[in-house]
Formats: sequence, structure tokens, C-alpha cells
Amino acid sequence: MKKKIAIIGASYLQVPLILKAKEMGLETHCFAWEDGAVGKDLADFFYPISILEKDLILEKCEEIGIDGITTIATDLAVPSICYVAEKLQLISNSYAAAIISTNKLEMRKAFSEAKCSSPKFIEVLWNEINIEDFSFPLIVKPADRSGSRGVSKVDSKEELVKAIEYARNESLSNTVLIEEYIDGVEVSVESISWQGCHTILAVTDKVTTGAPHFVELEHHQPSSLPSAILETVKAETLRCLDALNVKYGASHSEFKVTADGKVFVIEVGARMGGDFIGSNLVELSTGYDFVSGVINIAMNKYERPIILNEKYSGVYFLSKESKTLLSYFERYNDFEVQKEIQNSELKSLTNSNDRSGYLIYQADEKVLIC
Repeated sequence: MKKKIAIIGASYLQVPLILKAKEMGLETHCFAWEDGAVGKDLADFFYPISILEKDLILEKCEEIGIDGITTIATDLAVPSICYVAEKLQLISNSYAAAIISTNKLEMRKAFSEAKCSSPKFIEVLWNEINIEDFSFPLIVKPADRSGSRGVSKVDSKEELVKAIEYARNESLSNTVLIEEYIDGVEVSVESISWQGCHTILAVTDKVTTGAPHFVELEHHQPSSLPSAILETVKAETLRCLDALNVKYGASHSEFKVTADGKVFVIEVGARMGGDFIGSNLVELSTGYDFVSGVINIAMNKYERPIILNEKYSGVYFLSKESKTLLSYFERYNDFEVQKEIQNSELKSLTNSNDRSGYLIYQADEKVLIC
């Protein structure tokens, strides 16, 4: 009899997970909003249940008799996964850890307590905005969203109220943070954990639109940062994962590195990085099948990752800001692995959903296109 895995979410982000689980001989049970559920027809079974309805998902998973539960590349599903797994005594992080890792306010508090290198922050209260201890520019963001939704850089008090309103409208809990702005290059760390032991797989350089919304335009592996700074980034990653009590599965940790080499944690997701970082780039650059690794952990199996090859990989996103990429989408390129134009209308980016296409590459050196 086939083992059964529950997959929370059915957007395009989950398609590699669904296909890989089926390739591994698992029976796939997918839960998601029906609208936009492109994975609906790929999974063996689909249930039109919101990924936020943890008790309904639990009830159905008990009825099915699942052997594991997971997701990739989305924060919203993480609490439901950990809640169900905890109730059914399956492998996952604790529900308490899931709440902390998906709420940037609680995350900042945990980082502060563990003495992680974290930007200064405050919570925005409804009747009070106290920024006496801060200097402009500032970052305003919702506590519980990802993909750059609701994020703004503000340079003056006049901009602050509008940015707070924008963040609050995007927040599911009406919770907003103000943080000191860290000027520097951005990287993310892709890792996998088993019983609290963390293995770092890759460090990813990222290029964004910059202010005000910082939407990602490019990701590249391996990072081009100096080795000494990379060691600091990796050490800080381990400290942050422990601070959040992440013990199982994938994680995606984001940092900024200043011109003088100081490292600051921006946030940590207790799930695989989106934007094809976890589902594609890690395997392309290291040879390690990250998606299979995540599935195996959910199914209570683990083999320490082995890096089989060292290549360069990356992804370029198409938008109004990157319209010069169009010629690369219109012809074959010997470095391309996969590409797609999803929307012929090129938009100016306010969040990752505004992007119009992507081009994934693998090569013996970093591919620089403009």
C-alpha cells in the first residue's frame, strides 16, 4: 500500500513538490483554495479547504490516515502543517515554533532574546507611533506576509503614515513593524534540518528593485561574497534557526551585509525559499535534490545531504524594471534550463505577484544578462 502525504497549498509553488512526491511513489493529498490551484489536477486527491483551516485539514488527514505533511515556499501553510503534524504525532517543527517563524514581530523578539544580529524594531500600535529612538530611513512591513507584500522604505514622517496603512492593509492580523533600515547587499541561506542539526546547502545572492518595495529581480548561487563574510552569515544562520526552535525540514534565512562586513538577519522562514530557489536552484548548483529531502523528512526519513557538483545557477524575473530581458525570452540561450512568460503585460513591481515571467539558468560561471 502506498504511503500518503498531505501537501498544503496547490499554487504553482507546490507543483514541484506534488510531482516529486508522486515520482517517489507516494499518494498525494492536496489541500488549498480552489481558485488558482494549478496543482489540483496533478495531485491524486484534492480538497478545496483553505490552507488556514487547520482543524478541517486535521479532520480530513485523520480520516485519510496520512503518513506525512509538508509544503514548500509558503509561510501561510506552515502553522497548519505543524498543528496537524503535532496532533497526529508526525514529523515537523512544533506548532509554537511555527507561529514564531511566521510572525515577524515574534521572530524579532526571539532573535533579540538569543542575541542574534537583528535590526532594531518596534511594533506599531493603533494609537501611538513612537520613533524617537530611530533615524530615517526606516522599513515598514506587515508582521505576517511574505513576497515583499506591504513592505516600504520611508524617508520622512510624511511618508510613514501612508506606509503603515499600506502594511496594515496587507497584514492578516493588522500587525505592523517599523525597523531600522540596513543598507547592504542581500543574501539568503538555504538549509535543511533534522532533529535540530542544521545543514547549510547554499548561499544565494539576490538583486531587488530597491526602494520602496524591494521586490526580487534576480537570484544567483553560489554567493559571490568573500569567504570570511560567508562564514559569518552561516554562523548567524545556525544561531537564528536555534532561536526559532527550528528542528526539522527546510529553511530560508535572509540577511543583509553592510559595506563594512556587518551581517544582519532580516527574517527566517521555516520552509523552502520561493522564487525557484529551493525547488530548482539548489539542485542545479549543488546536485542535492532538496525537494526529495523535504519530503523524506516529512515521512520520517533522513539522509545527510551530499553535494555532488558545484555549478552556477540563477533565476531572472521579467517585469517593467527588467524589460531588457525580453530578448532572452524570445530566443534560445545555451545556459537556460527553463523559462516562461506568464503575462505579456510588464508591470512595475510592488510585490512578487506582479512579475511577468522567469528564466532559470545553469552554467559553469555566473550568467550576467541585462
